[in-house]
Amino acid sequence: MQFPVYFHFFGMQIHPHPVMEGLAYATGLALHLAIKARLKTLDTTERLERSLWQIAGAILGALAGAKILAWIENWHQLTAATSLAPPGLEKWLGGKTVVGGLLGGWIGVEIAKHYTGIKQRTGDLWVYPLALSIAIGRVGCFLTGLSDNTYGNFTSLPWAVDFGDGPRHPTQLYEIAVLLLIAAGLYVYQRTTHLGFATGRLFRLFMLAYCAWRVAVEFIKPTAKPWLGLSAIQWACLPACAVCVISLARAKRLPPADILGT
Repeated sequence: MQFPVYFHFFGMQIHPHPVMEGLAYATGLALHLAIKARLKTLDTTERLERSLWQIAGAILGALAGAKILAWIENWHQLTAATSLAPPGLEKWLGGKTVVGGLLGGWIGVEIAKHYTGIKQRTGDLWVYPLALSIAIGRVGCFLTGLSDNTYGNFTSLPWAVDFGDGPRHPTQLYEIAVLLLIAAGLYVYQRTTHLGFATGRLFRLFMLAYCAWRVAVEFIKPTAKPWLGLSAIQWACLPACAVCVISLARAKRLPPADILGT
């Protein structure tokens, strides 16, 4: 297989990353709306304005978080002048991180909820769409190859993938498998505990599992780890894990509501 793996539509050669990223957004939104329709929680005119503020907070927070964490992660490259010239504007504009997007979006939603007076938990409805969206997006990362910078270290394992410079851990594929396992595990947990979509537990369990995974997988990726042997992404994930654990420990059990499948 030669990377990047381009798509061909009507005689045009299209890079895989924007194709899969667009598909990820569209599929995630469609699944979110399908879940809301099944639970009969589609926004009424009265609640639409508040929902739009939450969406705006999520988008702005995700964009800011994804970019800021990417800058921190690649700060040594962005600030290092080469023999010819310092990094151009494209270096600053390019690059983003899923972890930064998730955490920034979470913060953005909480800010929007604070100023619009929303007290209800709203993250649970996004758990399965997020898992699916990130998994689809990782397909694009895998097909992009080396230029995406999401590959793992060199390895001699039989399932290693040669992206063009030798066999490496296909960490993008690992993440797809982990996301599917997390989603399946949460679904089983939700069905066996009769947990609804209004407690916030599902979202925090998802964030805890995903952030813990990102802390672990960074150890087999060639990312810079200048702070006590940890990368910027790992340092972002560790407090997020702590927040989720504390929040889950303090959460009161709520009556089951809007049980999936009933």
